[in-house]
Amino acid sequence: ILIFIILYGVNHSYPSTTLFFPIFKHVQLNLGIFYVIIVILVFTGSSNAVNLTDGLDGLAIGSSTIAFAALGVISYLTGNAIFSRYLNLPFLPLAGELTVVCFSCFGAGLGFLWYNTYPAEVFMGDVGSLTLGALFGGIAIMIKQEILIMVIGGIFVFEALSVIMQVSSYKMTKKRIFRMTPIHHHFELQGIPEPKIIMRFWIVAFILSLIAIATLKLR
Repeated sequence: ILIFIILYGVNHSYPSTTLFFPIFKHVQLNLGIFYVIIVILVFTGSSNAVNLTDGLDGLAIGSSTIAFAALGVISYLTGNAIFSRYLNLPFLPLAGELTVVCFSCFGAGLGFLWYNTYPAEVFMGDVGSLTLGALFGGIAIMIKQEILIMVIGGIFVFEALSVIMQVSSYKMTKKRIFRMTPIHHHFELQGIPEPKIIMRFWIVAFILSLIAIATLKLR
């Protein structure tokens, strides 16, 4: 609630409750007080999605590191008057400060990944994954990219959706769609080696981050 009050009270070029859509140049939606629903969904969704992804060595931190790099680029563009005007982004003067936060997470993530990659020597646990996810969602909210975060964090969305689909299917039909969820365990049970699954997920995360940044130009 406190975070929402802060976000609601901060006005720059746009009301802080305005929702922007990627690709579409003039599509905006000011939700007013109902924006709190988006804040709750983004925070809880991103934190739990990253937590669900943390099931293989280096999978969550590697994907998060890539995602934070993409958020860092977008934060810089949003906080720069020239680039934000050129890319039709909402100009938020203090967003540039978040670039430091994003790339600090990027650097810390690489350092942690050195010891967390397969076979892992250290683990972040729920405290680390939930915190990373909440920070990921919080930055996306502050730079007005609540929708684009689903592209940047597509791996996390995929992992969370696999769990939702599995649970829903089993409750309604008593049948499972996947062998096991989150989805990375499904691939494990198919006999794919863990390092190969992790590397492929990282590649997808990198491609999705590039796509997310590319959508800014498509505006």
